[in-house]
Parts: sequence; structure tokens; C-alpha cells
Amino acid sequence: MPLKTGRRKAGIAIGACAVLVLAGAAGVSAWHAAGRDGKPVGTWQDASATVRAPVGAHLGSAERPVEAEPARGRQQVGELLDVRKQLGFLAGRPTRETFRYPGASYVKLHFSRMALTPGDYLTISNADGTESYRYEAGEARDGRWAMSVVGDTAVLEVHRGASDPAGPFGVDVDRVARGFSRTEQNRQPEKQLTAPGLTGREESVCGSDTSADAACYRSADPVAYVRSKAIARLLINGTELCTGWRIGKHNRMITNNHCFTTPAGARDTEVWFNYQCVKCGGYDVYRPTKVWGSGVVATDRTLDYTLFTVDRFAAVRKFGYLTLDTKRPARGQELYVPQHPAGEPARIAGSLGEAAGTCAVLNPGYDGYATGSDVAYYCDTEGGSSGSPVLSRATDKVVALHHFGGCPNSGVRGDLLAAKLGRYL
Repeated sequence: MPLKTGRRKAGIAIGACAVLVLAGAAGVSAWHAAGRDGKPVGTWQDASATVRAPVGAHLGSAERPVEAEPARGRQQVGELLDVRKQLGFLAGRPTRETFRYPGASYVKLHFSRMALTPGDYLTISNADGTESYRYEAGEARDGRWAMSVVGDTAVLEVHRGASDPAGPFGVDVDRVARGFSRTEQNRQPEKQLTAPGLTGREESVCGSDTSADAACYRSADPVAYVRSKAIARLLINGTELCTGWRIGKHNRMITNNHCFTTPAGARDTEVWFNYQCVKCGGYDVYRPTKVWGSGVVATDRTLDYTLFTVDRFAAVRKFGYLTLDTKRPARGQELYVPQHPAGEPARIAGSLGEAAGTCAVLNPGYDGYATGSDVAYYCDTEGGSSGSPVLSRATDKVVALHHFGGCPNSGVRGDLLAAKLGRYL
């Protein structure tokens, strides 16, 4: 399928990869990629795809939206609902509650109270049980989010341990985050920041949109495809979106400072790896590997970065990592930007060939929050692209951390970040 052209208003899984679906764990196939010099750059095993999720939306009469204004620069991809459900224990079987929102792209539960005794646990699954998360009594804490499940249904079950506790044990669900349907996402205004001095009304898809599903690069540009595996979709506070990526070989991730800044913010952030289309222009996406953020190592507003860690690092190590280029790129140098615009499955701006001329360094000393702190370019980005890596085709290293739209779009210079963060990496 050729690369897309024309202005795209993205949804949670629209564009060339048009409908949100899950990929099963069985039926894997391996592929091997060679780099620009003919040397191997990666071997990957991907799962086959299964069912597609529905579209459309409906709210139950007992549920009402919770007003919540997204932080500046974070794209809104869902809404909070006030639900107020209490689940206790039943004799001999788990208590079960189903939260269903037809057309939702994901469902995520928030617990105002979790009163569990040793041996108790709860599970949250999607409708067919192919995605499930378990929480033991030792993990219980009031005011915590559960991991989201992809699709329009979450099934909560509270299981009692061997003991028969007396008292008000159980859980209270006070809020649900419901991911927007395609139609709803199309109506959302873009939340991408613009550089100081711009109006904020500028487009960030500059002319024709030359970005495409990462899968479109799999054979045409395997180096870019392998590099795109290191990026992650960040779901923040249940309804907001940025992009992040593994930086260096240790447990380090990076995104923008305007995405979050605190350890609490990291712990309320889901980090989705391998959220990509199975085929170029297809309809299926791989089941993402989800982990939580766990802590903040360093953050800086002027250079607009937050360096953070994740839990279960071993689960995401296989997706590889990116490195910062310690040299400033030259004017005219070609670039590419793997990203999650508006929460879509991974896309890459900056194709090989003639179209790549529009995704190149315009100014290697552009003014961001400080004089000359940015690299400017016309690579296509959208709300949700904040925190994406901007890579040089000459080095396949990161020359900028994307943070501003506005055509030209811009990112914080990689050489400045390398000097600032080297001791942490």
C-alpha cells in the first residue's frame, strides 16, 4: 500500500491501520532484518492477529463524565466516568462486575478502596479473557489505577482467600477511564505544544502527510522498523497520551517534561510496547506488552525531558533501545520520527526516497524554551507525538526529543541531552 497523503485527523487506531484489534499469543512468525550496510540489525518474532474491536459509544444512565482538563501538551484519548460500584465477597464464589462501554477502545478501572486480606486477590480481564491482570492483597492500596484492558469491556472479579474475614472487606470502584471511539477521537482538538511565539493554531502535519504505519517500513527500511520497536505509547492518568522510548541499554525511558515530572506521575502511566500494525495498511495490531512507570530519575523543563524507569523491565528489554547522537545534525540532513500520533499504533514520519526531503533538518539551532536549544524540521507529528525520538538517517541515532508542533516542528537537541544525561545512562 502506498504511503498516505492528505491531512489525517487521527484516532486511537485509525489511518492505514484502521480498526483496533488484538493479536493472539499463538502462531508466531520470525523475520530477519538487514541494515543499510547489509549487516543484520534484528530478529523478531511476532504474534498473529485475532479479533477486531467494535466502534460506537454509549454511556449507562448511572454513569456520568468527570470533568478533567488534560495537561498542556498531553493529547486526550478518553474520558473519566463516575461509577461508584462496591464489590464485597460471596460465599464460595468470586464477586463479579462487568463494565461495558460499546465502542470504547479501552477500559480502565480506578479503586477508591481496596480492603483485601492475605490470600484475597482480584482479576481484571477483557470480555474473552485473552488479556487479564491479577492484583494480590499485598498490592492493594486505596486510590490506585488498574492496568487498562483493550476493547470495550472490563470484567472485575474479587476472590476470597482461605479465611472468612469479618468486616467491610472488598473493593470500591469510583471511576472508569473509557477510551474514545474512532468518531470521538476525530473530534478531539490537537493538544500538541508549539514553540514560544507561535499562536498554537498552526498545523503539525506539514502539507501532505507522508507518515505511515511502522509496518510499512518492515521490508522497505528495516533499520527504521527495528528502531521503532523501542518506542512506547504512554497512557497517563487513564485518559491522556504521550510517546516515550527506551534510551540506552539499562532501565531508562525518556519522554517530555510536559508529559509528567514526578514519581507519582510515572506510577500512574501505562507504558505500551509493540503497539503496532501487523501489516502495512492492514486492520490488525499486535497485543501490546504493558508495564507501569516506576520512578523518575531526572527531569528538566527548559530541555523538556523526563527520564524515568519502568517496572518489569525484563518484559520490555527485548524491544531494544535507542542512543543519543552527541553531534548536532547538519542542515538538510534527512530524519525519521517513530511515534504514536493521537494514540495510533506506531507510525513513522520520514519515508525513504523523494518524500523524505520534507523530513529533514531545517535549522539545527532553533529556539525552543532556550535560545538555540532545538532542531527544527517539517516531519509530520500530531498530539500524542510529544516525547518521540527524532533520528538521523545518517547515524540512526536520536538527534532530537520531539516536543513542539507548528510547522516547522521541533525537538530538543540530542547533543544537549547527551551532555546532561550521560551520567544516568
